[in-house]
Amino acid sequence: MTSDHPLSPAALESYLRARPRRIRWREWLGGRRYSLSRFPDRAHPLVIVAHRARDAARVRQMTLAIEQDWATAPDGCREAYDEILFRAPGLIVLQLRRKNLCGCLGHRHAIVREAPFAEPHEIFRGAGVGEMDIAWERVSTWPALPLSDAALDAKFFEGSRLEEFHQEQFRLRLLSVFLHETHHLVAPEEPEELVRERSLGFYREALAHYVEEACASLSLTLDRSFSRLG
Repeated sequence: MTSDHPLSPAALESYLRARPRRIRWREWLGGRRYSLSRFPDRAHPLVIVAHRARDAARVRQMTLAIEQDWATAPDGCREAYDEILFRAPGLIVLQLRRKNLCGCLGHRHAIVREAPFAEPHEIFRGAGVGEMDIAWERVSTWPALPLSDAALDAKFFEGSRLEEFHQEQFRLRLLSVFLHETHHLVAPEEPEELVRERSLGFYREALAHYVEEACASLSLTLDRSFSRLG
């Protein structure tokens, strides 16, 4: 059962630093890194992103998705995951990979395999620990909603906001996959079709909201990003 005093990022960072030096050096030389993140409107889950040093830029996109894009998504999108996040483990270990051999976007792990979190520790304050993986290269090329994604992409063609749009699109895809796998962690018995419907709904509505806000913030006569908006 989770403690009344949730696990804090500072406590977890202290725990990682306090491990034996030989273990920390072995991780460092092997390129293993850990980055912490948390949704801004809730105390848990605390998310720790396990990754390779070479993927630091992609980790930044993942943490921005959790800390920034979640907060700017429409209320209805967030409310759809309110109970799921409330029931989620206090600590979620996210293994951010480049690829999965099976080609999947991500998986819920039945057991925790990331070494620093695989065994209970007093620093976790009784919080449950769950684990998942996400393959970011696969996510970056994933046609989440092929027709609407292509249509939205055309709206930004050749404009100064095209790269910004692609970055936002990528982050929202990462976030929707993270929420999808969190749903599986919380309710492993629920059918894939229902879990996918909810995560794709989040992606669709959050991306449409971003486009609407972007359009409202620009002058169509000054920015070619929206030269073909009708």
